[in-house]
Amino acid sequence: MTTFDLSPLWRSSVGFDEFDKLFDTVFSTNNKGASYPPYNIVKHDKNIYQITMAIAGFGEDQIDISQEGNLLTVKGEMGDDKTMNKSEYLYRGIANRNFERKFELADTVKVIEADLKNGLLSINLEREIPEHQKPRKIKVNTNSKLLSA
Repeated sequence: MTTFDLSPLWRSSVGFDEFDKLFDTVFSTNNKGASYPPYNIVKHDKNIYQITMAIAGFGEDQIDISQEGNLLTVKGEMGDDKTMNKSEYLYRGIANRNFERKFELADTVKVIEADLKNGLLSINLEREIPEHQKPRKIKVNTNSKLLSA
C-alpha cells in the first residue's frame, strides 16, 4: 500500500477546513519552489493560530507585514551593508537575502500582533466566528401549531 504525506500541501493557509486548504494549495502558484525563510504554523487553541518564521539577521525595521484582503504578506529586505561587501567570507552559511512570503487567510481570520524575538518572527492570528455561524441551541416546542399548506 502506498502512503502519501499531504501535510506540505496545508502549510500556507490558515483558518480553512482541510479540503479547501488542500484544493487551494494544489492549484495555487504563489509558493512554488519557495523555501526561505523556514516557518511553522501552529494552532494553539480552537481559534488561535501562530505563524513563526526563522529570520535571523533581520531587524524590525527591515520587516514589512501587510494584509490586503485575505492575503498576508511578510517581506524582509536586508539592504546594502557596506561592511559586509568589503569582507572576505571563508564560509557563508547564514542567508543574507531578501524574501517575500505570502499566506492566504480565511475571511474570519485576523492578525492580532507580530513579535520579533531571538531571530524568530511570530505573527499571532485569531479566528472570529460571526454570530450567525456560531452553534446555537434550538428549543423544541410541543404546543406549536403546524403551518398548513
